[in-house]
Amino acid sequence: MSTVISANGLSKTYKDSRALAGASFQIQSGRIVGLIGPNGAGKTTALKAILGLTDFDGELSVLGMDPRHSRNKLMEQVCFIADVAVLPRWLCVKDAVDFVEAVHPRFSRAKCEAFLARTKLTPRMKVKQMSKGMIVQMHLALVMAIDARLLVLDEPTLGLDLLYRKQFYQSLLEDYFDEDKTILITTHQVEEIEHILTDLMFIRDGRIVLDADMDAVGERFCEVMVGAERAAEARALKPLDERQVFGKSIFLFDNADRGHLSTLGELRRPSIADLFVATMKGTYA
Repeated sequence: MSTVISANGLSKTYKDSRALAGASFQIQSGRIVGLIGPNGAGKTTALKAILGLTDFDGELSVLGMDPRHSRNKLMEQVCFIADVAVLPRWLCVKDAVDFVEAVHPRFSRAKCEAFLARTKLTPRMKVKQMSKGMIVQMHLALVMAIDARLLVLDEPTLGLDLLYRKQFYQSLLEDYFDEDKTILITTHQVEEIEHILTDLMFIRDGRIVLDADMDAVGERFCEVMVGAERAAEARALKPLDERQVFGKSIFLFDNADRGHLSTLGELRRPSIADLFVATMKGTYA
């Protein structure tokens, strides 16, 4: 397994605001990584650094290249999807396919047209005639037809309904992802990507505060539902978080003795959303 992205002490300051504050992490090939953080945590700045769209301090290698100096070469092996509503309204499907075929050496027109054939898009349909879901379908067909080693997704399903969001991620798994490709996703809709992630990173105030594969997350963190009569005993074990559900307390623990916890109540694995809320408490205070 090779390292696709390696960051060490990644820092970036905008005027008086520090977007990245020494972030360090590594991403290996063949992984689907969720980069999750609150607004202003540094997610988008980190992606811009990876894509060579902003300068930065520190060390960053993407596919063995420095994005600041080798962006043109790097982008032959990297694809990026953000809020696809930025596509020109006058652009039609055929022109988009022609353009990508002309500029990207790793693009397969046949593969793209096969993806488009499974949609209601027609060659002469323009962006201004499409729903947002149809724009996503066009963008996804263009991207999945590129044999890229790294796919970066920044809120790719923002504004889409539930059906389109599920189809989007299903298409990624079935038609794009394999052991030679790596996907990096940032989104606030963490419940929708939890089932596809192999690795999880939390970013807060420009620093990585959690970096682990999903198996390690499941082994490290544990929730226990406790009745009122034993809640004080659970609090004495210094949980990360406590919340109330139907008259009972749910405590979230980090590296606690599960044998002991099981005597207090029912154990379960926390969701990414619950773990995120517990980790980020006080962010907006």
